[in-house]
Formats: sequence, C-alpha cells, structure tokens
Amino acid sequence: MVEAACRMNVLEQLIDFIMDPSTWTGPASFWTRLFEHLWVSVAATLIGIVLVFPLALYLGHTKRGSQAATAVVNVGRAVPSFGILAVAFLILVEFGAGVGTPWAVLVALIALAAPPVFTNTIAGIQSVDPATVEAARGMGLTGSQVLARIELPMAMPLVMEGIRIAFVQVIATATLGALVAWGGLGRYIIDGFAVRDNGQILFGALAVGLLAIAAEVGFSLIQRAVTPRGLRVAR
Repeated sequence: MVEAACRMNVLEQLIDFIMDPSTWTGPASFWTRLFEHLWVSVAATLIGIVLVFPLALYLGHTKRGSQAATAVVNVGRAVPSFGILAVAFLILVEFGAGVGTPWAVLVALIALAAPPVFTNTIAGIQSVDPATVEAARGMGLTGSQVLARIELPMAMPLVMEGIRIAFVQVIATATLGALVAWGGLGRYIIDGFAVRDNGQILFGALAVGLLAIAAEVGFSLIQRAVTPRGLRVAR
C-alpha cells in the first residue's frame, strides 16, 4: 500500500509539473531547455566528426597505423565523461568560462562523440572487398577516386552507424551540463533533486529518454536514406 501510494504521489507530482504554465513559458521553459540540449549535442557531434573523420578516412584507406590509432581511441573511451567534464571545468574556470557556460560540457561531449565515428569509419573503409578496390585501380582510378567512388559509399552503413551511436550517446550524456550550472534537460533532474520534486525529476528523465529515442529513429532513417540501395539491410 505504501509503495503504491508513493507511485501515485510521483505521478501526481509529474502531472502537476506538466500542467504548471511556468514549465512551458519563460526563460527557463521546456522549449529553452530543449533548444540548449539539442544545440550542444549537435555541435559536439559535428565537431567530433570534423576532428576525426578525415584522419579516419586516411588511415582506413592507407591502412597505415590504423590499428594503433584505433587502440588509442578505444583506451580513451574508458575515460568517463564526468572526469573530462570536471577537468575541463576546472581549467575553464581559470579563464572565467566555467560556471553557467556550455564550454566544459561541450569538450566532454566532443570527447564522447569522436571515438565511435573514428572506429566505425576505419572499420567501414577496411571492410571493402580488396578485390573490388584492385579492380577499380585496374580501371585507372587514383587513390582518392577509389576512396570517394568505391570505399566511402560502401563504408557508409558503418560510418552512419558510428555517427548514430555518437549522437545518441551525446544526447543522453548532455544532462551533465546541469552539474556545472548550465542548462539543458538535465536541469530538471538536478533542480528536482535540489527541491525534492520527484515529478520534475521524472519529467527530465522522460524528456531525455524520449529525445534519445527520437534521435535513434531519426538517424536510422537517415542511415537508410544515404546508404546505397544494394547495401541496405532489410529491417
């Protein structure tokens, strides 16, 4: 009975929070928090792609040092995003850009987004049948032409998979921004704990979860659209 009453109380608090006009209007409205969450997630993912994608293409195409680079990147994955956030925050505080700014969380999210893009791009390029590559070279294609016309299109499913993984992970982890007094959907969770408002906490958790699911579905559709028809896998 007590457990059921607690569940009902949480649901009532959630409904009250949803029905509160201040949740949807004002400078700290849901739409503001959603925009903050989305822009930092998109920016971190795009910057991560720009930083590692050209290098991954080169290493995958030439096969020079790709194994060592992948091993280093995979070791970097073991570093928790919270640890990177803390270090970045402490450094940026010295320059007056720590508390209440998105820069520390942006650094942490870039570090989170880069590894899956890097490893999947290399794996995708190297998964292309060597016989196909040799046949293209035999037809007179240069190395860059082979990469652009043969390897990259055939690697696209794995490349997009890496981007999808990166973006979904970044959306889920962007809630850490609230720990450095920045915005995003994580504010609902942190502020909810501060005032013991379980409805607000649940609202924030549901918002982040639904946004991650939407990103997963959206990228699955994009992945299918950019993948050459002959390489598509029926789902």
